[in-house]
Amino acid sequence: MKLLDLSQPLFDGAPNCPVHPPVSFRRTADHPADGWRMEEIAMATHTGSHLDAPLHKIAGGRSIDALPLETFVGPARIADVRGLAADAPITGAMLAAKLPEIARGDIVLLATGWGDRRAKTEEWLRHSPFVDPDGARWLVAQGVRGVGIDHYSIGGAGPLNAGTHTILLGAGVWVVEELKFPPEVWALPQPVKFWALPMNWPGCSGAFCRPVIEVTY
Repeated sequence: MKLLDLSQPLFDGAPNCPVHPPVSFRRTADHPADGWRMEEIAMATHTGSHLDAPLHKIAGGRSIDALPLETFVGPARIADVRGLAADAPITGAMLAAKLPEIARGDIVLLATGWGDRRAKTEEWLRHSPFVDPDGARWLVAQGVRGVGIDHYSIGGAGPLNAGTHTILLGAGVWVVEELKFPPEVWALPQPVKFWALPMNWPGCSGAFCRPVIEVTY
């Protein structure tokens, strides 16, 4: 078995959603003076590769610990939508063309290519491609259990973001954001087996995760 890492690294000052606190890593002890090395970190729960639970957008929705761990492991289909321009919407028609064999219970992972462009630029921070409400409704209608994208926000940074999150999370579809697709994924038969286990944070609206694809030989 091999695991393909789909996560984005976190480090001091890493790019993140501009309305969230900046990412901070501070070394609080080190060798040889202290006899140990230790770090202190500070950032929002929705930073780096992370999961959104319904509570993130839906008042009274389920928190991340209320979702069974098993729901974050399963068959996933990768939709190759690389080449989209800045601010381009991912619509239902586009998803239907890219995912003709989708099945109920599948996880959908959207590869826009913007995971490779992660940087503190105006374009990456505020003008990524995004799933629009029409695309979100299409995903819900297909009965997907989760959907992911290689950017910090599946709904982008514009006025449609709230609507996209409301449609998905309101239907109980969890979201995984800030993925990065290694080149090896394009040679894999679909569906792939996807894992994205969240931290055990009771009552939280989301949590960090380490998204991977399991490859069995």
